[in-house]
Amino acid sequence: MLRALIFDLDNTLYPASAAMEAHTIARMNEYTARLLGTSIEEAFAIRRERMPHYGTTLEWLMAEHDFIDSEHYFSYVHPAGEEDLVEFDPALGSFLDSLPLPKYVFTNAPMEHADRVLKKLRIADKFQRVFDVRFCKLKGKPSARAVDDVIAAIGLPPEETLFADDIPRYVRGFIERGGKGVLVDHFGKHPDSGLPTIQTIYQLPAYL
Repeated sequence: MLRALIFDLDNTLYPASAAMEAHTIARMNEYTARLLGTSIEEAFAIRRERMPHYGTTLEWLMAEHDFIDSEHYFSYVHPAGEEDLVEFDPALGSFLDSLPLPKYVFTNAPMEHADRVLKKLRIADKFQRVFDVRFCKLKGKPSARAVDDVIAAIGLPPEETLFADDIPRYVRGFIERGGKGVLVDHFGKHPDSGLPTIQTIYQLPAYL
């Protein structure tokens, strides 16, 4: 029996068509280029090669380049005003209210990003708690430790929780720790994921 719902934030609680992802990736590439002394194109290529080994760009930079200034990284990658890149969905709040279970957010972004986006979407009050990358000691999804820490904080057996995310390996990471998972695949980018899949968060009740 499910007793809690856990949601990724970006490209899950709002459509992947929003400009937020492109904006964030561009700033990650800019930051990486400055840090490594490369062109933005080279930084993009290096990130693309190394990211399958890590949950986040920050985790990769810390592990392979002795980077330590996570707060400076967060302030650059997630500037004030970024929330303007997502649109308010007037139906989302009432939809979340219709789901009869406690709800949480589990994001690899910092809390200030989550706060801005949830306020822009007007759904901050729909969640019991937000678990950000600082809560996960800067090692986010799909880290087993991050997943275990979130589930422990919720205080339920993992099999009584369901996690929705737009990235297949993050969903698999949650399932591997004993929870249930659903992939939110807005544009059918992952037809061979082998995961329970929905196109929008509004289809989630089919798995409850």
